[in-house]
Amino acid sequence: MRETIRGLLGLFLVFLSFQSLADEMYRIQPGDVLFVSVWDEEQLQREELVRPDGGFSYPLVGDVQAAGKSVPELTEEIKKRLSKYIPNPVVTIEIHKLDGNRIYVIGKVNRPGEFPVTRDVDVVQALAMAGGMTPYAATGKIKILRRERGKQVAIPFDYGDIEKGRHLEQNIILRPGDVVVVP
Repeated sequence: MRETIRGLLGLFLVFLSFQSLADEMYRIQPGDVLFVSVWDEEQLQREELVRPDGGFSYPLVGDVQAAGKSVPELTEEIKKRLSKYIPNPVVTIEIHKLDGNRIYVIGKVNRPGEFPVTRDVDVVQALAMAGGMTPYAATGKIKILRRERGKQVAIPFDYGDIEKGRHLEQNIILRPGDVVVVP
């Protein structure tokens, strides 16, 4: 009986460590919906939509830049700002809706579309999410469209090189909003 309890406790601790790692790895994006609460402060429990500029407004804290931060980073920032008004605030942030992290795969793939992502995804993984390429795809002419500093850029990708183990550096990690175009 004790060994069963120890085993279950061990599994629970492993689950908690994976959840903590996931929270630290995920970066909040515009469009995400967060639930922010402060223990014993009912008026500070609210759902917040991260605006297109990456921020949201929270009582007593004002405008908070959330985009690009992990949940623990944002929690610490809000806790620090609230401590001016509430001694030792206990802040909890949950992500209720992941609408900000989306990539797109279009063209000659089996399942073109929009794909929500909660972890780092590279080009080959995105192609796999889209069901792979059709036999008519121009695998040497794939492009990744990305917005950088307000301008659209096209990053070349040659799947044939990747298959042969060459130029692996082109298998980049996609960013939210990237579009993989398979002609």
